[in-house]
Amino acid sequence: MKTPLFREIRLGCIAGFRIILALGFALCASLASAADSYVSSQAGQGLFPLVEKGEAAALYVDSADFSGVLEVAGHLQSDIERVSGSEPQLITDGVASGKAVVLIGTIGRSATIDRLAREGKIDAGKVSGRWDTFALQTVENPLPGVDQALVIFGSDKRGTIFGIYDLAAKIGVSPWHWWADAPVQTKAELFVQPGFHSPGEPKVKYRGIFINDEAPALTNWAEETFGGFNHQFYEKVYELILRNKGNYLWPAMWVPAAFYEDDAENARLADELGVVIATTHHEPMGRAHDEWSRGNAGPWNYETNGERLREFWRGGIERLGDYESVVTVGMRGDGDEAMTEDTAIDLMRTIVADQRKIIADVTGKPAEETPQAWALYKEMQDYYDKGMRVPDDVMVLLCDDNWGNIRILPKKEDLGREGGFGVYYHFDFVGGPVSYRWLNVTQIERTWEQMKLSYDWGARELWLVNVGDIKPMELPTSFFLDFAWNPEAMSAADLPQYYTDWAGQQFGAEHAKEIGEVLSLHTKYSARRTPEMIAPETYSVLNYREADTVLGEYRDLLVQAKRIQKLLPEASQAAYYQLVLYPVEASCNLNEMHVAAAKNKLFGEQGRASANHYAELTKKHFEKDAELTRYYHHEMADGKWNHMMSQTHIGYTHWNNPPVNKMPAVSYVHPTEAAGLGYALEDGPPQVHTQGGARYSNTLPVFDSINDQEYYIDLFNTGVGSVDWKLKAQEDWIVLSKTAGTVELEERVLVRIDWDKAPQDAASGKVVISGPKRSHAIRVPIHNEALPAKGFVENGGVVSIEAVKFDKASDSSEASWLVVPNLGRTASAVTVEPSNAARQTPGKGAPQLEYVFTVFGETEFAVDTYLSPTLNYQKNEGLKYAIAIDDEAPQIINIHQGETAPDWEYPEWWNNSVTDHIKIKRSQHTVAKPGVHTLKIWMVDPGVVFQKFVIDTGGLKPSYLGPPESKYLD
Repeated sequence: MKTPLFREIRLGCIAGFRIILALGFALCASLASAADSYVSSQAGQGLFPLVEKGEAAALYVDSADFSGVLEVAGHLQSDIERVSGSEPQLITDGVASGKAVVLIGTIGRSATIDRLAREGKIDAGKVSGRWDTFALQTVENPLPGVDQALVIFGSDKRGTIFGIYDLAAKIGVSPWHWWADAPVQTKAELFVQPGFHSPGEPKVKYRGIFINDEAPALTNWAEETFGGFNHQFYEKVYELILRNKGNYLWPAMWVPAAFYEDDAENARLADELGVVIATTHHEPMGRAHDEWSRGNAGPWNYETNGERLREFWRGGIERLGDYESVVTVGMRGDGDEAMTEDTAIDLMRTIVADQRKIIADVTGKPAEETPQAWALYKEMQDYYDKGMRVPDDVMVLLCDDNWGNIRILPKKEDLGREGGFGVYYHFDFVGGPVSYRWLNVTQIERTWEQMKLSYDWGARELWLVNVGDIKPMELPTSFFLDFAWNPEAMSAADLPQYYTDWAGQQFGAEHAKEIGEVLSLHTKYSARRTPEMIAPETYSVLNYREADTVLGEYRDLLVQAKRIQKLLPEASQAAYYQLVLYPVEASCNLNEMHVAAAKNKLFGEQGRASANHYAELTKKHFEKDAELTRYYHHEMADGKWNHMMSQTHIGYTHWNNPPVNKMPAVSYVHPTEAAGLGYALEDGPPQVHTQGGARYSNTLPVFDSINDQEYYIDLFNTGVGSVDWKLKAQEDWIVLSKTAGTVELEERVLVRIDWDKAPQDAASGKVVISGPKRSHAIRVPIHNEALPAKGFVENGGVVSIEAVKFDKASDSSEASWLVVPNLGRTASAVTVEPSNAARQTPGKGAPQLEYVFTVFGETEFAVDTYLSPTLNYQKNEGLKYAIAIDDEAPQIINIHQGETAPDWEYPEWWNNSVTDHIKIKRSQHTVAKPGVHTLKIWMVDPGVVFQKFVIDTGGLKPSYLGPPESKYLD
């Protein structure tokens, strides 16, 4: 297994530079690791004995407390028994007594908790009056007849529930125990460290998920498992949200789902447990969209059918009653579409005003006392951009572009709004350019960067994420909700550790680091391009060995994942398959299939008999995809998750999914009856030699002593049977990995140079390929000269530099450079913090990065800057950076130049950036002479995320990821 890219960071000279890196694994503030958990399996002085010598401390809950608290206390009772084998008593009446007890309650609802607060035995002041806040505190002699207590207390219903579930997680019960079959981490004894334990008040008020795009997978699974999206289903969802310290839900809403009408218990149970239910961006006033269709109420048009709509909305508010909710206001078109072709601001203002009148009339309170939200989803942002505003108490829910890129953030002058701002984010999407729903393709690093940006700019009222079918978005869902609790507590340096801690939470500490590395690399590889958009032509088979390199990465990862699987106990196997092995193996297989199809096409054109082999290989991998799905559905976990991986993902021809998976097209060739020998050279110049209609290059690329390249000669059979071949180097300085053999399909021979024997300066040698009928002479050009070279060295007409590999970095008093480990398609990314820093003027004193490089021939060249596809969230002329070579005047590059059409209209610039998960900006430069130079990058605006730089001196070839990193010389 290769070393994770985020650990391969070379530090250059750092001047006044505060860099945050993860060369080891720093402690993460959100998940409990062994170092920061308040639970121990070892007894010690002053520790509270939760379970000791087979006896569990009794759990006391006041029967007058919230019914949801009593329900969740029962979950803790079961969790303690699962972990330790000892079941505690759960007592809801009577006076607490015993040597050691657990006291659970809500301030203001539990007489016991209130008594302890009055007597100063718990630090209630750190919890009382706050939102969703809890603490666990050990107390000596808390009550008559009790020697020692662990007190779990909350500021409100949810606070207490969070405290209970926090203890459950700390003792070894994953929030994904049911939803991913994560085994409990068993321990015979459990002890709690003395003192006060609390993560404080959450920084983001509402933190939740949206179940969306749920057919066919989740819909069919829920129907088979629970009979539909009823309260039995939602009870599991609520528990999942609360165990992850979330508090908010947009329920499943694809037709024919209707949360309130389908099962009245859905809403009642949510309120009992403290989960806030709201309806989506196109379902105002507490009404599911399908309810309108069920009622045959006419057109969804406020201008022509306003009375029926107001009546419909009134029913929604009446039904909400006293349930805790956030009411969606505004109106979009029928079926998640735009309401009108134009932006009808006056009409929208009327709609919102009428909706607020209904809210006030039904509740008997001013409208501002009912929480409301206006979602700027897709075309709704156009209303906002053109001046539409809602009353100050209404939350403005900002949105990403459905692909994880934030579209707009608040201006400083708007931050005083009472209703505040929230963010609606996506891990799943049905829409253009192509839907992505099958696997997790979201790097937590990108989520961190974009949501930290949102937080810093003031979007703190609601963080909501579209999680599709819930599975297989387990990892990013946990991260999103963990991060939302306190974005200030998790730095970029904590991100690598998050993978380890999350893996440890699911599988225990022993293999957590290795599993975390697999997870980090899998999401990195998958985020390069969504599986639904992977095609035979995605990765280049010809240039930079790109396709083979990508397959090598996936194969290494699969070997590592399978090796770990063999080390895990039986209890972990189902969870490991769901969370780790299936995503890795299915992704590897998918890429194998598409690359095989690409080779089938290319090799057929080259006259290789092996084209047929790759046609069969394509089919084999296509069939394996179905087999992996079958195992997931019917054998893993005894069929518990049948249907969950049924989303089609192969054969997309437009944005929507095909009805069935469709194998990539392949073709077959009729080989000649007699075996024949053909060859192909790596990266050679235009093909010039012709034999029997096939075209062959007869010159390898130039070898130079600085880069010490290795190139291949592919030998292949053009017919049936086998063919003998020989290779002979005419010069002793040409080294061949093999000189003779027999080929049935194809064989690769590597060519390198022995520089100690090679002639000086420019020279040329020859390799002769001999087959049964004729020979071919291959020219081997070399350049053996001790040229001055430093930094990243030109190779094949390009210099490729990962942004994280800077030689020097300088900060300013207002902004510092920040490395985000593992972010991006190839290595790590570099941006600035704080993300709301003021615009800088490039030049002396501004934040600057420097990269030393060497070019050998050209003095005029282009620089391609690879950037994360950040949108112009400031809504100004565009985000900018500056670039120069040596002492050139800085060129200011607007990364949004020409991007005038909004993303929701699917313009070409946006389609390309989200398809490729990259934005490339080209600048032109001239230097006085070849040799050693310095690439300089200045910050102008925050939010620009650098991934890679490619200097093209004339040799850049088409590829998806760009040239691999160039050799670096100190």
